[in-house]
Amino acid sequence: MSETAPTRLLRLLSLLQMHKDWTGTELAARLDVTTRTIRRDVDRLRELGYPVHAVLGPLGGYRLGPGASLPPLLLDDDEAVAVTLGLQTNTTGNIADIEEASLRALTKVEQVLPTRLRYRVDALRGAIVAMPPRYDPGPPVDVDSLTAISAAIRTAETLRFDYRSHTGDETRRTVEPHRIAHWSHRWYLVGWDTVRSDWRTFRIDRMSLRTPNGRRFTHRPSPDGDVVAYLRRTMDFAVRPYQCVVRVHAPAEEFAGRVEGIVTPIDERTCRLEMGSDSYAVVALVIGMLDVEFEVESPPELVTHIQSLVGRFTRATNRK
Repeated sequence: MSETAPTRLLRLLSLLQMHKDWTGTELAARLDVTTRTIRRDVDRLRELGYPVHAVLGPLGGYRLGPGASLPPLLLDDDEAVAVTLGLQTNTTGNIADIEEASLRALTKVEQVLPTRLRYRVDALRGAIVAMPPRYDPGPPVDVDSLTAISAAIRTAETLRFDYRSHTGDETRRTVEPHRIAHWSHRWYLVGWDTVRSDWRTFRIDRMSLRTPNGRRFTHRPSPDGDVVAYLRRTMDFAVRPYQCVVRVHAPAEEFAGRVEGIVTPIDERTCRLEMGSDSYAVVALVIGMLDVEFEVESPPELVTHIQSLVGRFTRATNRK
């Protein structure tokens, strides 16, 4: 290979990655070489493990497709830094076996980083502080479970699994899987429960998949028209350590967009508000800002906290 051949190979690979099909003439014109040189360079890429396929037709051509094995990766500087930091983050995740695999891959990548990039990565590591999770991330999720669920979503196959609730109760579920969500260091499945005829969200670490999968189904539109909006509306209550329920003496529509929580109409003049928060103080503050009559349904600790606030405010107003 000539001195400029490695650079030309990189340019050829870059072209194949950005365009679906290229004729040999087009590639030769782009690289200012002959079509014979293009054929030799394509053969060289194939020897390196890149699946460059020949395109049939009057003009012929080339296409870069998926391969059976992983060829050498050609990354620019920013891509190399991004991959290194991403692998570093995965070494502290909560997916079983991923941490070890990420550490092995990180070691391999760092061994081939040029000095200038190793300096950039070390500088970023020294500047970034990894915060521990705010809540217990729970048991790690098995990567095989994530793979099986994602495959069922893609092939539209109903999942059958045993599920353990937060209280330890065991139930058997049949669910049309819709999406996998990663929220507050936990993994969730959003799906349509065929027995309850409603959308449900399940902690994946509490699921025990049964095989084989169930019948095929047709994917439904996302709940709320947007699965992220659905999760924001329903999951914020579930993942917070302080979960409170109050009956509010006001129509449910008055709170649309005013409060983070689940608002359920009871009748035309009252509704139920379910809120999750980091403390009872925040819940009391939000309820107070609504400026409406209400009763606490649960938990008793919220009642105790509000009574404490009432006593404190009363003493503050009685001082001379």
